[in-house]
Amino acid sequence: MTTSTAGPGTDADLLDKLLGDPWEPGNPTGFGALLEADEREEMHAESEGVLDGYGLNAEFVPAALGGRFRRLDRLVEVMRTVWRRDPCLGLGYGASSFIASVNVWSAGDARQRREAAGLLLANRKIASVYHELAHGNDFSRAEFAAVRAGSGWRLDGRKEVVTNLRRADAMVIFARTRPDPGSRSHSQFLVPASAVPDGALRHLPRFPSSGMRGVQLGGAEFRGCLVPGDALLGEPGRGIETALSSFQLTRSALPAMCVGIVDTGLRAALACALDRRLYGGAVADLPYVRAVIGRAQADLLAADAFGTVVTRALHVLPGETGVSAPAVKYLVSRLLMDAMDGLATVLGAQSYLREGPYGVFQKLARDLAPAGFAHVSRAACQVTILPQLPRLARRAWFEGGAAPAALFRLGGDLEPLDFGALLPGAPRTDGLSGTLVEIAESGAGGLPGRFAARFRDELDRLRRDCAALRPRDLTIDARPEAYALAGRYAVVLAAAACLGVWRYGGDGLGGIDERWLPAALDRLDRRLGGPGVLTEPERRDLEEAMFRLARRRHDERRLLDLTGRGIPG
Repeated sequence: MTTSTAGPGTDADLLDKLLGDPWEPGNPTGFGALLEADEREEMHAESEGVLDGYGLNAEFVPAALGGRFRRLDRLVEVMRTVWRRDPCLGLGYGASSFIASVNVWSAGDARQRREAAGLLLANRKIASVYHELAHGNDFSRAEFAAVRAGSGWRLDGRKEVVTNLRRADAMVIFARTRPDPGSRSHSQFLVPASAVPDGALRHLPRFPSSGMRGVQLGGAEFRGCLVPGDALLGEPGRGIETALSSFQLTRSALPAMCVGIVDTGLRAALACALDRRLYGGAVADLPYVRAVIGRAQADLLAADAFGTVVTRALHVLPGETGVSAPAVKYLVSRLLMDAMDGLATVLGAQSYLREGPYGVFQKLARDLAPAGFAHVSRAACQVTILPQLPRLARRAWFEGGAAPAALFRLGGDLEPLDFGALLPGAPRTDGLSGTLVEIAESGAGGLPGRFAARFRDELDRLRRDCAALRPRDLTIDARPEAYALAGRYAVVLAAAACLGVWRYGGDGLGGIDERWLPAALDRLDRRLGGPGVLTEPERRDLEEAMFRLARRRHDERRLLDLTGRGIPG
């Protein structure tokens, strides 16, 4: 086993220093080199070498097993440093192993956890072998079979669109272990690549993609692949249960990491608007351009608040993240994609160029697009949320209490993540909504008070609408109107997260302009329709304030998120 040269005190600042200023033309791990690798549809080898030296995989390994993983919000902060530069590295080097390994930490025995930790700490990779094109995100219908064979198992079937399958030293394989339908018909297996018998696995041709072109998406056919009995993760038939628990980490963490993509996209758009001349002045002088950049900044802050709060909830309120985590995946991915679409109008034709000072924008836009469907689709997240709504409406939204203030103190202390506390069952409480109600009823004044009342009223409307849901509306066959309820609820949760961060965030906010809150809440409010809270002059003032915030952070070389951490570029 090798150890990181970076040591136990490593963090996002050190990783930023190792990777350097991505905008610097001579930086061997900068955007120029990353764009060249993207054109070749390859991972950037030199950047991977830097990540090896840092020991990025140690971020995914629990501290008890020799790694650095204690808290999910810290992992997201470190990974954003990678995603800001190259989402292919973020997924293909790191997050794909994270997606697979959380199943091992959740369900594996001591030997399996040690084995997975040893691989990752030696800079190896683990592939999550779930996907079958015939069934998409409905993994409960997966046909890939594992059948008892003596003391072991025989694996047969086909898996497709798997990240890093050829590069992986181990696989977490999702397989059907009983022919009958139901929640106990599937299991998971940890299979080292070295344990696969010769001729039992045939790799399929690589799947090309328009986004994440450097990521190796593969597939394989398993034919009579015999693996030992101790490859089984947990008890037979617990595969779906393990997946649903693990999804709570990945559904919240991956969208939160993607905030880094929009951070760089917004910088590129702002730099272009400041550099280009039009109508006798800079493009950035145009009111429309300033408004678009201001809106994108507000969207980024709303996404950051929601994603960060829910990653902290996995420590503070793990019994509730079965709903809030899919809500993050559903809404944050949409917020970020819409922000990038708006920023593309600022760059105009420059947003399509694959070289030059803003060439990274088109790559980031393409790489972000899979965020809406990769791993688990946004629609699948709505289906996860829907059946929970009637119960939460009756028993939690206005009856339960607010979340602990510690949930919203960005960067504040957290206990190490307890994987055993992540349960696949239906949440019975909703502290985020309780916080919204508490703030709305506390008499908060000004714009925060107006927005708190607006979203509290929306929660009350949701309570009435959810009471009218029919049994069929709680399934995949639900009407579009029912799906819309899940979307509205996600927006309300995001607003609650923003309000909680505003009230309790304290020093974790990095001295940000206090107008970030109404600006972010306005962006969320506009997703609900209706007359809105702000007047048009108020909205224009807030958009201008967010433009100035983005400009100031850009000039000071600070992140555009809530922390405002200093960066190389």
